[in-house]
Amino acid sequence: MDQATKAAFFDFDGTLVSSNVVTRYAYFAKHHPSRPQAWWRYGKLLVTIPLWIGLDMYSRRLFNEVFYREYRSLSKQWLFACGEELFEADTLPKVFPAAKALVEADRAAGYRLVLVSGGLDFAIAPAVRHFGFDDVICNRLEYNDGVATGEVTPPLLAEEEKVRAIERYCREYNVDSARSKAYSDSLSDLPMIECVGQPAAVNPDRGLRRVAEERNWTILDLRSATTPRRTDHGISG
Repeated sequence: MDQATKAAFFDFDGTLVSSNVVTRYAYFAKHHPSRPQAWWRYGKLLVTIPLWIGLDMYSRRLFNEVFYREYRSLSKQWLFACGEELFEADTLPKVFPAAKALVEADRAAGYRLVLVSGGLDFAIAPAVRHFGFDDVICNRLEYNDGVATGEVTPPLLAEEEKVRAIERYCREYNVDSARSKAYSDSLSDLPMIECVGQPAAVNPDRGLRRVAEERNWTILDLRSATTPRRTDHGISG
């Protein structure tokens, strides 16, 4: 049997870029071809922000399931075309300064690069090309005659489902999870990063930083340096 390879699994939002699923939808809403539709969608988003924040705090999985219904009735062709514009205008400027250096370092070290994101395929595909990921695991909308239904093709990728997706990937590509890495910024992704041998907290929220410090995991700050900075027990190096 061939020797197992190793992979580096990266979360996207908050880890490599400062954008999120809400800011990306805001771009689609504002740039809808119909101005009345654009005003209505963007206005509705603004007034429901407190709802989305609360729902995300309660359950990331439920948040994704409910929030992606906002894409209902949008054209698949338009979404993919607008996704390219979104990347250049909004996502690329929000890539953290040291993000690409981290990805490139793992590539040079022989890791297979995999983006694992609860985001939607048409919104993150340009970022996959920009970073040069080998594979992407993400959510995809369902369509009926080329129009989004607002439902996500199962299984919806969030929380524990990220772990199952990584396990499936490791089996399919003969990846040794014990030799692999995983990166995320959020405590909600704790199951994802602790399912590999080399977990790392990147720009971590308070909860994930606490866990990382307790377990002596690598802590990285990609937000303000051209090369990744490691922080051990709160001391920058």
